[in-house]
Amino acid sequence: MTKSTRRKFIQTGAIAGGTFLFNPVTLFSNPLEEIKGGKINKEVYQNRNLATEVLIAGGGMSGISAAISAARNGAKVILAHDRSRLGGNASSEIRMHISGASVMEEKPWRETGILEELVLTEAATNPQRSFEMWDLILYDKVISEPNITLLLDTVVFEALTEKDRIKSISAICSATEEIYEIKAKFFIDCTGDGSMAAQSGAEYMRGREGRDVFNESLAIDKSDNYTMGNSLLFFSSKFENPMPFKAPAWAKKYTSRDFSHRRIHSWEYGYWWIEIGGLGDIIKDGHSVRHELLSIVMGVWDFIKNSGVYSESVNWALTWVGMIPGKRESRRITGDHILVQQEVQSPVLFSDRVAYGGWPLDDHPPQGMNKTSIAPYRSIRLEQPYSIPLRSLYSRNVGNLFIAGRNLSASHVALSSTRVMATCSTLGQAVGAASAFCINENVSPKQLAASEKHITRLQQILLRQDQSLLGVLNNDQNDLARKASVNASSQTDIGKPEHVLDGINRDIDDGKCHQWQAEISPENPWIELRWNKKVTMNQILLTFDTGARRQLRLTGEDSVYNIQIRGPQPECVSDFKIEANTSDAYCEIKALKGNYLRHVVLNFNKISTDSIKITVQDTNGDSLARIFEIRCYLE
Repeated sequence: MTKSTRRKFIQTGAIAGGTFLFNPVTLFSNPLEEIKGGKINKEVYQNRNLATEVLIAGGGMSGISAAISAARNGAKVILAHDRSRLGGNASSEIRMHISGASVMEEKPWRETGILEELVLTEAATNPQRSFEMWDLILYDKVISEPNITLLLDTVVFEALTEKDRIKSISAICSATEEIYEIKAKFFIDCTGDGSMAAQSGAEYMRGREGRDVFNESLAIDKSDNYTMGNSLLFFSSKFENPMPFKAPAWAKKYTSRDFSHRRIHSWEYGYWWIEIGGLGDIIKDGHSVRHELLSIVMGVWDFIKNSGVYSESVNWALTWVGMIPGKRESRRITGDHILVQQEVQSPVLFSDRVAYGGWPLDDHPPQGMNKTSIAPYRSIRLEQPYSIPLRSLYSRNVGNLFIAGRNLSASHVALSSTRVMATCSTLGQAVGAASAFCINENVSPKQLAASEKHITRLQQILLRQDQSLLGVLNNDQNDLARKASVNASSQTDIGKPEHVLDGINRDIDDGKCHQWQAEISPENPWIELRWNKKVTMNQILLTFDTGARRQLRLTGEDSVYNIQIRGPQPECVSDFKIEANTSDAYCEIKALKGNYLRHVVLNFNKISTDSIKITVQDTNGDSLARIFEIRCYLE
């Protein structure tokens, strides 16, 4: 007889092999009778039984990307998020800008796919630079997917497991006085803290590994249970009149000596180094950590305003102070592979690679502002992006649990690079597609990762959906464009039309151009695909240039904001039409004006044709028509 097990999180653990592996204590309870020790009135709280194919806990950037990815691949999704605003650390409640591989100095690799769609939309539609409008963009993208059911203000608090699989989860929404029992085939933990995984009995790591555990040169001498801390941001603005500030009695007191390693370079957005909490339990101590962070924010602003060091701050005043700390590190769920420092600094092209990273190895001391005499970070830049395997994105002991975000399977040192939100978003897109693949093929995450055939197919799915993968080319057998010949009305010396079929849809630092280019002119340049015999299609995919060698992110920091091109990216094709040769004459099948997206999917009624022509009528400012890739499908 199979025994079902309900697990709530209670932290226990022991050192295994020098790294911290935790196995939550098993508890048995009825969620309608008891939640975290408190009785529930059944007449007030109503039970809702739901069923889906993929349950995602956590609506930060990884959870959003996972939900959209799974939904677009045909899976029914429930996304449960514990806040009223999506975005996690990027939301208006925390306001951290989304960073990733675009910061690499020599070879910036801005993340594409779903994240690129989101940031391009924000840049084009949010000229007012409003974080609340960014929240709305994320909300719109999620609820516009018909396969997604969104549960906001909903906390997953319990997991029912059977053998080595999650059978269902329990979640509560106090705002609507509902308790959900949700069954699913696959579960994705995007909580950051790995709380749903811990509730399910998934093994996890916590703290910093000693140098002998993974032979990492950047690791500490001996393992401990410390982490990087949390930060609290603030905004300020300059006004016409003097704006006095009196700090509350509980504010910290600082002198110039406290900022010898911490740069107060501007006041409109500050500061990531207001960090604390790494010496305690970053989760359980959340209330005290938040108060201490607030006391630090007040103390730093008091120093800026009243120390006499910054007399020019007289007309400046706080306009927003965060109340939700941004987290960097807590649990890391143990997968079949643990990503380590060597694989980040000397990249390995994993056979099951599904995402990439490029942020520096950026570690912060756990003392944070409690020890201002030391530098607040150690950052080692990377020369090239590194791949991330699927085996680091599922639990090794819970058979239907995927992971995406800073709770991936990685050492503490490797996490110092992978933890940033742009990287986490690509992890979300990868596991979203992987979960739908597992449903369609009736395989487990382990079976998917172990099968060369399955992984190759998943990689091609991700490429088709604009997830960049290192060293993986388009060889999708369903792509009709790969069987066509290509010509164009004109071209530049380097931008030949055949580049749209070379299998590479971005600049990859190989010294070659991978896009067709032609001068914009009154005649309107065109590119044509032609087949030896008629083919039937109802979908065309176009990949445009959107300046992915640059940073592009919403930020409150002027120095970061001002180096960007805000609005539609100039290289991007804005206006174009597609014609198909049917009955020995070209007729228009699709046209678009005002485009600002890199990856455009065009669906239309089924046609049979021996050629299609794409005519570029305008760009968002560039003098060249630029197309990286053309794909054609019969769906």
